Amino acid sequence: MNIQNLIRPTIKALKPYSSARDEFQGNSDAMVFLDANENPFENGINRYPDPKQGKLKSILSTIKGVPAKNILLGNGSDEVLDLIFRAFCEPNQDNIITLPPTYGMYSVLANINAIQIKEVQLDGNFQPKVDDILDTQDKNTKLLFICSPNNPTANSFNSDRIEKLIINFKSIVVIDEAYIDFSNEESWVNKLKDFPNLIVTQTLSKAYGMAGIRLGICYASTEIISALNRIKPPYNINELTQKKAIEQLSIKNLAKNQIKDILKERENLISELNAISYVSKIYPSDANFVLVKVDDATKRYNQLIEKGIVIRNRTTQKGCENCLRFTVGIKEENEKLISTLRSLI
Repeated sequence: MNIQNLIRPTIKALKPYSSARDEFQGNSDAMVFLDANENPFENGINRYPDPKQGKLKSILSTIKGVPAKNILLGNGSDEVLDLIFRAFCEPNQDNIITLPPTYGMYSVLANINAIQIKEVQLDGNFQPKVDDILDTQDKNTKLLFICSPNNPTANSFNSDRIEKLIINFKSIVVIDEAYIDFSNEESWVNKLKDFPNLIVTQTLSKAYGMAGIRLGICYASTEIISALNRIKPPYNINELTQKKAIEQLSIKNLAKNQIKDILKERENLISELNAISYVSKIYPSDANFVLVKVDDATKRYNQLIEKGIVIRNRTTQKGCENCLRFTVGIKEENEKLISTLRSLI
């Protein structure tokens, strides 16, 4: 597969903006910077941030085992996804495939970018219907979005099905791994060398506890990363975000220990939910949340709101009728949820 043939011609012809910090490539120590029209009075944030996020990418490279040249950072995963649309999809001409029920921003971004959406609903076990997906693609299908572990269903997709899709899909396959750290499944970042049309997105919002700084991560071939770098804003990751991410990622075993606690609480939460009479089904979870089918999702949602507990009502999603989504909280929060659910009986 020739990735260059998939990139929009206008993107390939684009001359990207070159910022002052892009042009200076030397050692910044002891240098006097008079190139970027910055305020010269030092306060920790008076200078523009590193547009290439070199130190942060180096840390992520070590953690994930992926070369820095194969990493692009975005202002949340949503910016990463938007850049992918802009790089590969021609407005009012191309289309994408999504697999509902799934993350809603794929469709929102498609509509923003004037891209047609083709939906192939997951099967009864919330697994992708490979043959139907491949039959749905046409010459203008540019992206396939796979969310695994999936939101809102919480399950991981069968790896053989995913591999078959990557191999046989004629364009770019995007695997959204926002919840991969809560799963025992192997990340697809380890297969980037095998599949040039593969993009894997991750985030620091979930397992790493940094939703507030908005940092999304894209892993892909150097060809794809180069195309995305051509169109990303020059300083899209601000200085405070870079510093906080570096600080948190440098705390040894912080995320590992928190993930361990969340998984333990997830197990306890599922066990307690099994004893709630109006819970009819608890779906398998590889994420930090649990999808639960109840008698009347809207009724139970409103009752919990009245009791001061905010969850997510997913009953309007295809295949998720009368389903509630519970994020796994700390022990005290989960205990309050369970005791409240019992009181509603």
